[in-house]
Amino acid sequence: MSQAETAGVLRRTSPLWTFGLLRSELVTTFRRWRTLALLAVLAAVPILVGIAVKIETSDGSGGRGGGGGPAFITQITNNGLFLVFTALAATLPFFLPMAIGVIAGDAIAGEANSGTLRYLLVAPAGRTRLLLTKYATTIAFCLIATLVVAVSALAVGALLFPLGDLTTISGTRISFAEGLGRALLIALVVAASLIGVAALGLFISTLTGSGIAAMATTVGLLITVQIMDQIPQLHALQPYFFSHYWLSFADLMRDPVYWHDLIRNLGLQALYAAVFGTAAWARFTAKDITA
Repeated sequence: MSQAETAGVLRRTSPLWTFGLLRSELVTTFRRWRTLALLAVLAAVPILVGIAVKIETSDGSGGRGGGGGPAFITQITNNGLFLVFTALAATLPFFLPMAIGVIAGDAIAGEANSGTLRYLLVAPAGRTRLLLTKYATTIAFCLIATLVVAVSALAVGALLFPLGDLTTISGTRISFAEGLGRALLIALVVAASLIGVAALGLFISTLTGSGIAAMATTVGLLITVQIMDQIPQLHALQPYFFSHYWLSFADLMRDPVYWHDLIRNLGLQALYAAVFGTAAWARFTAKDITA
């Protein structure tokens, strides 16, 4: 074996090469204007919600009740920390998964469309390693995007509303420090709730050479599933939709915490990640790469 061939094998098996590939992918992804624009839109949602609540309650009437979903928005005027929970509840059904769908859908198809996929495989990255790197990058975006929403909401909440001890959905009082801890835990749960969408988008990305088509298909499926999850006649199937238990993170603001739906949500996301991750691997490793 020649010296060049030996170096190539060592690069293929070295953990440092894998880390370098991941670092390069993370830097490339988060430097793109599209990624920065998605994060900017996500950061703007808590700002708009906070300003809207501040204007509506500027006459001292307080928040209005009613409506379904997590009972957070009516408590924002009493404690700005509730803006974090409200912003996550507002972005989780569409904005966050849409952003994930764009990143995941473009992961493989975008490289094929730009003609860089064959170069990455020759680098050498290896198909399995490249696919895992793309998925890890998408998961990192899930976490960063969720934290952007949470940090933006916390900053706006602290600026426009008072902070302090807060009342849980169950009516008990907890300290502000404990509230911050629960807010961080909720953000992590929301990020974990998106790993199923990330795997689905990655699988779709392996089916086509068009990044736009992969992104549009992923977002289209997301909207379709969300609509189906609201049709009463499909109640028997709804517990198996990846979005069905997304808002279960509200149970972390109960005292004691209700774990049933939270565990079902995380288990369902793990199942989607396993199924579509395996499908993406099977497709990508057998795919004829021409671009």
